[in-house]
Amino acid sequence: MNDFVRVRGAPYQPGTKDTYKLSRSKIDDFLNCPRCFWLDRRLKISKPQTPPFQINKAVDELFKKEFDVYRAKGEPHPLMVENKIEAVPFVHQDLNKWRENFVGVQYLHEPTNLLITGAVDDIWVDDKGELMVVDYKATAKKAEVSLDAPWQIAYKRQMEVYQWLMRKNGFSVNPVGYFVYTNGRLDLDGFFDRVEFRTKVIPYKGDDSWVESTLFKIKDCLESETIPKNNENCDYCRYARDRTELTLKSLNVRVPGHKKVQS
Repeated sequence: MNDFVRVRGAPYQPGTKDTYKLSRSKIDDFLNCPRCFWLDRRLKISKPQTPPFQINKAVDELFKKEFDVYRAKGEPHPLMVENKIEAVPFVHQDLNKWRENFVGVQYLHEPTNLLITGAVDDIWVDDKGELMVVDYKATAKKAEVSLDAPWQIAYKRQMEVYQWLMRKNGFSVNPVGYFVYTNGRLDLDGFFDRVEFRTKVIPYKGDDSWVESTLFKIKDCLESETIPKNNENCDYCRYARDRTELTLKSLNVRVPGHKKVQS
């Protein structure tokens, strides 16, 4: 696409013929809980927001500046050399737009009329001309960083959506992407106005075959006049349910179908 849309998400209107913008993160919200997604997209009743991770944001920005130095020189970054990745940072006129929040890489999925967007951290290109999606991650813990935790499925889906978007924009994409994952050291003697990090480059072979079918499910959800069922695996759904039941109990109100709440 040549034109980049900067409109933030608005409430979805069932039956609309207008293109509806949907970010990569909203796709993940749907997969985590269709009910919370429906309330957010249809009624603008959003989940409580956590404070922004400003340290992580700073690390992302510094990584971008660092890799851009080697992008300008057409050379691999030392981390790429160290990990024997035969590639260089990718040069493209739209890279800054691809990185911009609320813009990102965009593709109109015509069967659903959903404009899918996702802001990438970086793109590398290998010696075959295939693009490699790269995502920066930052944390601080004693254990070595990995992608083994169940909750990190969100990281993997994130990369797969980015790979899908790049393919849909006509690029040849290597199925293997990379997480540049840096870890703040906790084994030092003090802070002294600095935190030392150790960075690990983790390859991940993505599979974006789930994306297309998920977009049709999302479209059906958006069009539905029925709120999806409570999700017992969703912390927000459980909190909303339990708080409602306790409030009704305090008012001596009994609603059919609600379980009795113990004091």
